[in-house]
Amino acid sequence: MNPSALLQQIQERAPSLPPTLLQDFFAQMDPDYFEEFSLKTILHHLELTAQLSFDSPCSVAIETPSSKHYQIHIVAYDYFSEFATFCGLLASFGLDIRDASIFTSRDASISSTRPAHSSLTRNPWKGLPLKRPTPGLSRKIAVDVFRVQALKGSTFDSAAQQEFQEQLLAVLRLLQKNHVRQARRQVNRRLIEHLGNTQKKTGDILHPVHITFSNPPSSPDTILDIRSTDTPAFLYAFANALAMRGIYLVKAKIEVKDQEVFNRLYVRGRQGGKIQTSSEQQELRTAAALLKEFTYYLSWAPDPGKALDHFDQFLDQLLEQPKKASALSTLGQASTLEHLAQLFGSSDYLWEDLLRRQHDNLLPMMRRYQKGPLIRSKAILTKTLEKRLQAAKTIAQKKKALNQCKDEELFRIDMRHLLETSSLPDFSRALTNLADVILGQALVHSYRAIQPKGSRTPPPPMAIFGLGKLGGGELGYASDIEILFVYDNPTPSTRRQSSKIPADFYERWSQEFLQWIEAKQEGIFHVDTRLRPNGDKGTLANSLGEIQQYYGPQGRAAPFERQAFIKLRFVAGPPALGKAVETHRNRFVYGPDPWDLSTALHLRQRQMTELVQPGTTHVKYGPGGLLDVEYLVQYLQLLHGHELPSLRTPNTLEAIEHLCHASLLSLSERETLREDYLFLRQLIDGLRIVRGNAKDLVLPPSGSDEMVFLARRLGMGSTDWQKSAETFEQTTLERMKDIHQRFLKHFPQKP
Repeated sequence: MNPSALLQQIQERAPSLPPTLLQDFFAQMDPDYFEEFSLKTILHHLELTAQLSFDSPCSVAIETPSSKHYQIHIVAYDYFSEFATFCGLLASFGLDIRDASIFTSRDASISSTRPAHSSLTRNPWKGLPLKRPTPGLSRKIAVDVFRVQALKGSTFDSAAQQEFQEQLLAVLRLLQKNHVRQARRQVNRRLIEHLGNTQKKTGDILHPVHITFSNPPSSPDTILDIRSTDTPAFLYAFANALAMRGIYLVKAKIEVKDQEVFNRLYVRGRQGGKIQTSSEQQELRTAAALLKEFTYYLSWAPDPGKALDHFDQFLDQLLEQPKKASALSTLGQASTLEHLAQLFGSSDYLWEDLLRRQHDNLLPMMRRYQKGPLIRSKAILTKTLEKRLQAAKTIAQKKKALNQCKDEELFRIDMRHLLETSSLPDFSRALTNLADVILGQALVHSYRAIQPKGSRTPPPPMAIFGLGKLGGGELGYASDIEILFVYDNPTPSTRRQSSKIPADFYERWSQEFLQWIEAKQEGIFHVDTRLRPNGDKGTLANSLGEIQQYYGPQGRAAPFERQAFIKLRFVAGPPALGKAVETHRNRFVYGPDPWDLSTALHLRQRQMTELVQPGTTHVKYGPGGLLDVEYLVQYLQLLHGHELPSLRTPNTLEAIEHLCHASLLSLSERETLREDYLFLRQLIDGLRIVRGNAKDLVLPPSGSDEMVFLARRLGMGSTDWQKSAETFEQTTLERMKDIHQRFLKHFPQKP
């Protein structure tokens, strides 16, 4: 029909529609739109368009031509990634898209009120001149018409339709504010939860995608013809992949026939122009296919949105590599995508500190990570590290080699633990072995670094001792590496040793040592020396005599330092010095002097009141937190360790076993304490793994996505994510209440 005649008929049928709206709509809408739809449908779309406003950026009409079949008309202001968002929401409600027609108005309608898109979305329109709003269409609009059917087991009744419209409005408001990632994560969360309830085998839904490009001279757009087997959420996965690569959708025609998808998309590239070069087209073809496939593995990720963002960035880096064919071949394997979804969706720090900086080594390391046991012996680790250090010639190169070896082994251990869910004791043992070897080599090479060139003087006796989780052999994610430097400076016994080595030499050696280990502040492998005598006010290194004096009957050590000394363990240096300090530890910690239990209980009470913010659940300091378990065990060690040498161990689980053997704990208490300890340690690891920060020790707010993702990281997800999170939170709170009651039963608080 002639556009002028069509406009006249609409004006006659709907005289209440603003004339400027009609004129702009006809002037700015794609000409193919008027060929696609009937007069009645166009009039309907105009009525929906008239309802648009800043507060209501979309209008929806849902028709039900037959049972289980629906036609959904969406008229909305046009935002980047909008089409993918619509497809994702439809799929999350169990609606299979059978065909669709997508149109957007021309660029001339972009108003000055349109927000600029973030560079993260690779917005093709950024920087284009913006025009004043008109009384009609104040900005670009999109008209999307979907014909869908409800999949088996899904219903789209009036309540579901209302929820769909509410969800649609919520994510569009995020897009309106340019919060593209937040909108994508919200859709992913809902979609992946739905797919997890309906899919049995992820591999069954992966099929090749065939993409052809054409650039007709008469069109400003590149035409993508996509053909593939129809699978759940295929259109969302592919459209989202295009959006993540900065591709802007102008128009689309979607058809599904006999389980085959035929999509014709009119798109523009990152800079707003056509996608013309073969390299651009091949890169888009590869990235879109991989992103589409990766979407189906997001159900393996604790946080699907995080996983997808990190995978997109990883693809960016991978596609820039000159030799990428082998990597892309590995990346296309189902097992690789599954593992990447778990890794990328678990932790920001794994991405930032390990994966992003070592992206070129990631896939080879993933191929090798299963070789060999999780726990590597200190001998094997030492041999590997010494070989790397010998190959390095300069001090700077040796430092780099030491930290590269540390980071690679950390990544291997973390990856094995995440993907195979190894036991906490095994995970801790693997980390502790690595820490011991790294500290030992750093001690040797830091000494050589401060020696004059050519000097062959053997190192004087200085040793490193672990405290805290390192001392107990209980390292976890983001555990601090708490150490103590102790040296022995005996009277010279030979002519060559004319005098004692000055104390400031050991101080300089300790300072040099700390320069050899790189770590993110308060994060992975952060070396902490604050537990030394006199804390930050004291010297880094202390002589054996100073240690014996400070930690002695007349020494200045506070009662809590006596308790902390339980965890001391020799790590590196002269074995004789290590044995001397550990022997003194036993005399000091488990000596005949009575243990001041009342002072310890007062300190525990202060921790609960002063270190826990009201209204929060602190899983370390709070009532029923980890300290209730550890302190219960340590108090019993301190009270009975003088008579029972078997209790003198820095490891909590070993101490629990020995306390049971000594009849200080019943068999049921032993089992309960062990389970409580492991539960809280795994919970703390689950909190810390996101950012790699040792201070992440507070449960997320109730009902938050963070609580959902925490429950999933700990393997407590089910078909209903929110319900699983609620169950997990309630179970945690009840367990912590029981832990605190058990602590009070053993050690009642005085009023």
